[in-house]
Amino acid sequence: MRNIEAFLITLLVSTFLRDLSSVDAALSNNIYFYWGAQRGRITAGDDCELILHKHGGSGITSKASFLYGSISMRMKLVPGNSAGTVTAFYLSSFGKRHDEIDFEFLGNVPGQPYIIHTNIFTQGRGKREQQFRVWFDPSKDFHNYTIFWNPFQVVWLVDGTPIRVYHNYHDPEINFPDSQAMRAFASLWNADQWATQGGRVKTDWSLAPFTAKFQDFEMKACVWRGPKSIHYCTINSPTNWWTDPMYSELSDSQLSRMNSVRKEFMIYDYCRDPKRIINGDLPKECSILSY
Repeated sequence: MRNIEAFLITLLVSTFLRDLSSVDAALSNNIYFYWGAQRGRITAGDDCELILHKHGGSGITSKASFLYGSISMRMKLVPGNSAGTVTAFYLSSFGKRHDEIDFEFLGNVPGQPYIIHTNIFTQGRGKREQQFRVWFDPSKDFHNYTIFWNPFQVVWLVDGTPIRVYHNYHDPEINFPDSQAMRAFASLWNADQWATQGGRVKTDWSLAPFTAKFQDFEMKACVWRGPKSIHYCTINSPTNWWTDPMYSELSDSQLSRMNSVRKEFMIYDYCRDPKRIINGDLPKECSILSY
């Protein structure tokens, strides 16, 4: 009887979870413009174009919210002189104590690379930036950017290569995004007060409009159905593939590739910021071996 009861519970949970992680793949069916709809469009091929004018930018967000899984987007960034512009792809909840996981792409002058700016907010606290020089031209072709998020870690990936990991240390002094649903967002906006070379280079509005393109929005994730999802999205089951222990850390191959990227292309790490070290302003995770 106990085995039958366990089987029925497993079947019920599996059915529930299958519904949670099932999302239609068409971009136009899964996003809407939350900002600057008049400056963006969905193309006939189901791609999205976000446009930035001097009067404002534009942004899209997913209709669904998620707790754990893999969220990815293929993006083609602003070409030419993109200085002052920021193209973003990120996950975020809402409120003062929100969680957020960021990819931001800081434009630059011709001949200088885009900068990948990553950050994570937990319970409203951010200031965990890491930055990388892009090792390819992200405006020439579409490239895949993925945020993988499970109860063990958050991983930022570029074309399948991890560039950063934020671990769940199960430490009350090191918050982890494990209880708030987040939506996916993409946006294009002006940030010339800080984005390019510390704000020294401003946006050249004579080159406007600026356009960033998006396609293949993929959500292999647990769809939020309310607070009960905190339990159901965390259950270790075949449907919840992200909870498999094999995803609790990077593989040796992934770790090797990530370390190569970080060694050659990382230009800023909040844990190594001299000012923060001098001021004693480093979060506790900076004192723990990460990789």
